[in-house]
Amino acid sequence: MVSESTVKELNSIAQKLRVDVLEMIGINNAGHLGGSYSLAETIAVLYFYRLKISKNKLNDPNRDRLILSKGHAALIQYAALCEKGFFPREELKRTKTLKGLLQGHPDLSIPGIEAVTGSLGQGLSVGVGMALALRLDKSPARVFVIMGDGEQSEGQLWEASQAAAAHKVDNLTAFIDWNKVQAMGPTKEIFNIPNLDRKWAAFGWEVFKADGHNPAAIIEAVEKAGAIKGKPSLVILDTIKGKGVSFAEGNAAYHNGILDEAAYNNALKELESANAVTKARM
Repeated sequence: MVSESTVKELNSIAQKLRVDVLEMIGINNAGHLGGSYSLAETIAVLYFYRLKISKNKLNDPNRDRLILSKGHAALIQYAALCEKGFFPREELKRTKTLKGLLQGHPDLSIPGIEAVTGSLGQGLSVGVGMALALRLDKSPARVFVIMGDGEQSEGQLWEASQAAAAHKVDNLTAFIDWNKVQAMGPTKEIFNIPNLDRKWAAFGWEVFKADGHNPAAIIEAVEKAGAIKGKPSLVILDTIKGKGVSFAEGNAAYHNGILDEAAYNNALKELESANAVTKARM
Protein backbone atom coordinates (compact mmCIF):
# COMPACT_ATOMS: atom_id res chain seq x y z
CA MET A 1 0.00 0.00 0.00
CA VAL A 2 1.32 3.44 -0.93
CA SER A 3 2.23 5.67 2.01
CA GLU A 4 0.23 8.73 2.98
CA SER A 5 3.32 10.92 2.53
CA THR A 6 3.72 9.66 -1.05
CA VAL A 7 0.09 10.44 -1.84
CA LYS A 8 0.46 13.96 -0.42
CA GLU A 9 3.63 14.51 -2.43
CA LEU A 10 1.95 13.36 -5.64
CA ASN A 11 -1.01 15.66 -4.98
CA SER A 12 1.41 18.53 -4.53
CA ILE A 13 3.17 17.64 -7.78
CA ALA A 14 -0.16 17.51 -9.62
CA GLN A 15 -0.94 21.04 -8.46
CA LYS A 16 2.50 22.22 -9.54
CA LEU A 17 1.93 20.69 -12.97
CA ARG A 18 -1.35 22.60 -13.25
CA VAL A 19 0.48 25.85 -12.53
CA ASP A 20 3.05 24.97 -15.20
CA VAL A 21 0.25 24.39 -17.72
CA LEU A 22 -1.25 27.76 -16.87
CA GLU A 23 2.15 29.37 -17.45
CA MET A 24 2.40 27.67 -20.84
CA ILE A 25 -1.01 28.91 -21.93
CA GLY A 26 -0.51 32.46 -20.71
CA ILE A 27 -2.88 35.40 -21.11
CA ASN A 28 -5.10 35.83 -24.19
CA ASN A 29 -3.84 32.62 -25.79
CA ALA A 30 -5.80 29.48 -26.60
CA GLY A 31 -4.71 26.37 -24.75
CA HIS A 32 -6.03 22.94 -23.82
CA LEU A 33 -6.51 23.51 -20.12
CA GLY A 34 -9.52 21.25 -19.53
CA GLY A 35 -8.14 17.93 -20.72
CA SER A 36 -4.71 18.67 -19.28
CA TYR A 37 -6.07 19.36 -15.80
CA SER A 38 -8.21 16.22 -15.73
CA LEU A 39 -4.99 14.21 -16.17
CA ALA A 40 -2.80 16.01 -13.61
CA GLU A 41 -2.89 13.33 -10.91
CA THR A 42 -2.47 10.48 -13.40
CA ILE A 43 0.53 12.17 -15.02
CA ALA A 44 2.00 12.82 -11.57
CA VAL A 45 1.64 9.14 -10.65
CA LEU A 46 3.12 7.90 -13.91
CA TYR A 47 6.08 10.26 -14.18
CA PHE A 48 6.94 10.62 -10.49
CA TYR A 49 6.08 7.15 -9.19
CA ARG A 50 5.73 4.47 -11.86
CA LEU A 51 7.57 5.11 -15.12
CA LYS A 52 11.09 3.77 -15.46
CA ILE A 53 12.63 6.54 -17.54
CA SER A 54 15.62 8.85 -17.26
CA LYS A 55 16.58 12.13 -18.90
CA ASN A 56 20.12 10.72 -19.08
CA LYS A 57 19.07 7.55 -20.92
CA LEU A 58 16.57 8.73 -23.50
CA ASN A 59 17.25 5.75 -25.76
CA ASP A 60 17.44 3.05 -23.09
CA PRO A 61 15.81 0.03 -24.81
CA ASN A 62 14.32 -1.07 -21.49
CA ARG A 63 12.68 2.25 -20.64
CA ASP A 64 8.92 2.36 -20.16
CA ARG A 65 6.94 4.12 -22.89
CA LEU A 66 4.07 6.56 -22.41
CA ILE A 67 1.92 7.44 -25.42
CA LEU A 68 -0.46 10.38 -24.97
CA SER A 69 -3.04 9.41 -27.55
CA LYS A 70 -5.16 12.42 -26.61
CA GLY A 71 -2.32 14.59 -27.83
CA HIS A 72 -4.19 17.85 -27.36
CA ALA A 73 -3.45 17.45 -23.61
CA ALA A 74 0.29 17.66 -24.32
CA LEU A 75 0.75 20.59 -21.95
CA ILE A 76 0.38 18.40 -18.87
CA GLN A 77 2.91 15.95 -20.29
CA TYR A 78 5.33 18.78 -21.09
CA ALA A 79 4.95 20.06 -17.52
CA ALA A 80 5.95 16.67 -16.13
CA LEU A 81 8.91 16.30 -18.48
CA CYS A 82 10.09 19.78 -17.54
CA GLU A 83 9.81 19.04 -13.82
CA LYS A 84 11.81 15.84 -14.44
CA GLY A 85 14.56 17.88 -16.12
CA PHE A 86 14.11 16.71 -19.71
CA PHE A 87 14.38 20.30 -20.96
CA PRO A 88 14.89 23.78 -19.41
CA ARG A 89 12.03 25.66 -17.76
CA GLU A 90 12.60 28.53 -20.18
CA GLU A 91 10.84 26.43 -22.80
CA LEU A 92 7.51 26.72 -20.97
CA LYS A 93 7.19 30.40 -21.88
CA ARG A 94 7.94 29.60 -25.54
CA THR A 95 5.20 26.98 -25.90
CA LYS A 96 3.46 27.02 -29.28
CA THR A 97 5.84 29.61 -30.75
CA LEU A 98 8.19 29.28 -33.71
CA LYS A 99 11.18 29.78 -31.41
CA GLY A 100 10.05 27.16 -28.92
CA LEU A 101 10.55 23.43 -28.57
CA LEU A 102 7.06 22.67 -27.25
CA GLN A 103 4.31 22.64 -29.83
CA GLY A 104 0.55 22.14 -29.60
CA HIS A 105 0.80 18.37 -29.92
CA PRO A 106 3.56 15.91 -28.98
CA ASP A 107 6.47 15.68 -31.41
CA LEU A 108 9.52 13.42 -31.47
CA SER A 109 11.82 16.45 -31.39
CA ILE A 110 10.88 16.88 -27.72
CA PRO A 111 13.01 14.82 -25.27
CA GLY A 112 10.89 12.18 -23.57
CA ILE A 113 8.13 12.09 -26.20
CA GLU A 114 7.69 8.62 -27.68
CA ALA A 115 5.23 9.26 -30.53
CA VAL A 116 3.65 12.01 -32.58
CA THR A 117 -0.01 12.19 -31.57
CA GLY A 118 -2.93 14.53 -31.94
CA SER A 119 -4.98 12.88 -34.66
CA LEU A 120 -7.24 11.01 -32.28
CA GLY A 121 -7.59 7.23 -32.32
CA GLN A 122 -4.05 6.38 -33.39
CA GLY A 123 -2.15 6.26 -30.12
CA LEU A 124 -3.34 2.82 -29.10
CA SER A 125 -2.18 1.36 -32.42
CA VAL A 126 1.27 2.83 -31.80
CA GLY A 127 1.27 1.46 -28.27
CA VAL A 128 0.28 -2.04 -29.36
CA GLY A 129 3.08 -2.09 -31.90
CA MET A 130 5.63 -0.93 -29.33
CA ALA A 131 4.45 -3.50 -26.80
CA LEU A 132 4.74 -6.32 -29.33
CA ALA A 133 8.24 -5.18 -30.29
CA LEU A 134 9.30 -5.07 -26.64
CA ARG A 135 7.95 -8.57 -26.13
CA LEU A 136 9.97 -9.84 -29.08
CA ASP A 137 13.06 -8.26 -27.52
CA LYS A 138 12.22 -9.88 -24.17
CA SER A 139 12.32 -6.43 -22.59
CA PRO A 140 10.85 -5.85 -19.11
CA ALA A 141 9.53 -2.45 -20.19
CA ARG A 142 5.84 -1.62 -20.21
CA VAL A 143 3.81 0.58 -22.52
CA PHE A 144 1.18 2.99 -21.23
CA VAL A 145 -1.35 4.69 -23.52
CA ILE A 146 -3.67 7.51 -22.40
CA MET A 147 -6.86 8.01 -24.41
CA GLY A 148 -9.73 10.46 -24.09
CA ASP A 149 -13.36 9.49 -23.67
CA GLY A 150 -14.38 11.45 -26.76
CA GLU A 151 -11.68 9.51 -28.60
CA GLN A 152 -13.67 6.31 -28.05
CA SER A 153 -15.70 7.15 -31.15
CA GLU A 154 -12.66 6.52 -33.38
CA GLY A 155 -12.77 3.24 -35.32
CA GLN A 156 -9.02 2.63 -35.48
CA LEU A 157 -8.91 2.57 -31.69
CA TRP A 158 -11.25 -0.42 -31.59
CA GLU A 159 -9.26 -2.26 -34.25
CA ALA A 160 -6.17 -1.79 -32.08
CA SER A 161 -8.05 -2.98 -29.00
CA GLN A 162 -9.00 -6.21 -30.78
CA ALA A 163 -5.43 -6.73 -31.99
CA ALA A 164 -4.06 -6.24 -28.48
CA ALA A 165 -6.46 -8.83 -27.07
CA ALA A 166 -5.88 -11.29 -29.92
CA HIS A 167 -2.11 -11.13 -29.41
CA LYS A 168 -2.38 -11.22 -25.59
CA VAL A 169 -0.38 -8.01 -25.21
CA ASP A 170 -0.07 -8.06 -21.43
CA ASN A 171 2.82 -5.56 -21.25
CA LEU A 172 0.37 -2.83 -22.25
CA THR A 173 -1.82 -0.75 -19.94
CA ALA A 174 -4.21 1.80 -21.43
CA PHE A 175 -6.15 4.56 -19.70
CA ILE A 176 -9.33 6.41 -20.55
CA ASP A 177 -9.54 9.94 -19.20
CA TRP A 178 -13.28 9.78 -18.55
CA ASN A 179 -13.85 13.49 -17.97
CA LYS A 180 -17.20 13.36 -19.78
CA VAL A 181 -16.74 16.56 -21.80
CA GLN A 182 -15.18 17.01 -25.24
CA ALA A 183 -14.54 20.00 -27.47
CA MET A 184 -18.16 20.83 -28.26
CA GLY A 185 -19.97 19.70 -25.12
CA PRO A 186 -20.88 16.65 -23.01
CA THR A 187 -19.56 13.47 -24.60
CA LYS A 188 -22.81 11.59 -24.05
CA GLU A 189 -24.71 14.20 -26.08
CA ILE A 190 -22.29 14.09 -29.03
CA PHE A 191 -21.45 10.41 -29.47
CA ASN A 192 -22.64 8.42 -26.50
CA ILE A 193 -20.78 5.18 -25.78
CA PRO A 194 -22.31 3.76 -22.59
CA ASN A 195 -20.84 1.05 -20.38
CA LEU A 196 -17.24 1.57 -21.43
CA ASP A 197 -16.07 -0.94 -18.83
CA ARG A 198 -18.30 -3.70 -20.20
CA LYS A 199 -17.47 -2.82 -23.80
CA TRP A 200 -13.71 -3.06 -23.25
CA ALA A 201 -14.11 -6.25 -21.24
CA ALA A 202 -16.11 -7.72 -24.13
CA PHE A 203 -13.19 -6.86 -26.41
CA GLY A 204 -10.94 -9.05 -24.26
CA TRP A 205 -9.36 -6.54 -21.87
CA GLU A 206 -9.03 -6.66 -18.10
CA VAL A 207 -10.74 -3.48 -16.90
CA PHE A 208 -10.24 -1.46 -13.73
CA LYS A 209 -11.79 1.78 -12.54
CA ALA A 210 -10.18 4.49 -10.42
CA ASP A 211 -10.84 7.95 -9.06
CA GLY A 212 -8.62 9.88 -11.45
CA HIS A 213 -7.93 12.59 -8.89
CA ASN A 214 -6.80 10.23 -6.13
CA PRO A 215 -3.14 9.17 -6.51
CA ALA A 216 -3.59 6.19 -4.16
CA ALA A 217 -6.48 4.86 -6.25
CA ILE A 218 -4.56 5.39 -9.49
CA ILE A 219 -1.50 3.59 -8.12
CA GLU A 220 -3.61 0.66 -6.94
CA ALA A 221 -5.24 0.31 -10.37
CA VAL A 222 -1.90 0.60 -12.21
CA GLU A 223 -0.33 -2.07 -10.00
CA LYS A 224 -3.27 -4.42 -10.44
CA ALA A 225 -3.15 -3.86 -14.20
CA GLY A 226 0.57 -4.60 -14.26
CA ALA A 227 -0.01 -7.98 -12.65
CA ILE A 228 -2.42 -9.19 -15.34
CA LYS A 229 -1.09 -11.95 -17.58
CA GLY A 230 -2.35 -13.07 -20.97
CA LYS A 231 -4.38 -9.98 -21.87
CA PRO A 232 -4.03 -6.19 -22.05
CA SER A 233 -5.37 -4.02 -19.24
CA LEU A 234 -7.38 -0.80 -19.11
CA VAL A 235 -7.88 1.74 -16.33
CA ILE A 236 -10.94 3.98 -16.63
CA LEU A 237 -10.15 7.21 -14.79
CA ASP A 238 -13.19 8.99 -13.38
CA THR A 239 -12.14 12.62 -13.75
CA ILE A 240 -13.42 16.19 -14.04
CA LYS A 241 -12.57 18.30 -17.05
CA GLY A 242 -10.65 21.37 -15.90
CA LYS A 243 -10.17 19.98 -12.37
CA GLY A 244 -8.57 22.50 -10.02
CA VAL A 245 -10.01 25.71 -11.47
CA SER A 246 -13.64 26.17 -10.48
CA PHE A 247 -14.83 28.11 -13.52
CA ALA A 248 -13.26 25.57 -15.90
CA GLU A 249 -14.54 22.39 -14.25
CA GLY A 250 -16.91 20.53 -16.56
CA ASN A 251 -16.90 23.50 -18.94
CA ALA A 252 -16.40 22.71 -22.64
CA ALA A 253 -15.36 26.32 -23.23
CA TYR A 254 -12.02 25.47 -21.64
CA HIS A 255 -11.34 22.43 -23.79
CA ASN A 256 -9.19 24.83 -25.80
CA GLY A 257 -10.23 28.16 -24.35
CA ILE A 258 -8.65 31.57 -24.04
CA LEU A 259 -7.86 33.01 -20.61
CA ASP A 260 -8.08 36.78 -20.35
CA GLU A 261 -6.02 38.47 -17.67
CA ALA A 262 -8.75 38.26 -15.03
CA ALA A 263 -9.41 34.57 -15.69
CA TYR A 264 -5.69 33.80 -15.70
CA ASN A 265 -5.15 35.55 -12.37
CA ASN A 266 -8.20 33.88 -10.82
CA ALA A 267 -7.00 30.47 -11.97
CA LEU A 268 -3.51 31.09 -10.60
CA LYS A 269 -4.94 32.25 -7.28
CA GLU A 270 -7.08 29.10 -6.95
CA LEU A 271 -4.19 26.81 -7.81
CA GLU A 272 -1.73 28.49 -5.47
CA SER A 273 -4.28 28.47 -2.66
CA ALA A 274 -4.97 24.75 -3.14
CA ASN A 275 -1.25 24.00 -3.30
CA ALA A 276 -0.64 25.91 -0.08
CA VAL A 277 -3.29 23.82 1.65
CA THR A 278 -1.77 20.62 0.28
CA LYS A 279 1.72 21.56 1.51
CA ALA A 280 0.38 22.55 4.93
CA ARG A 281 -0.97 19.01 5.34
CA MET A 282 2.33 17.35 4.45
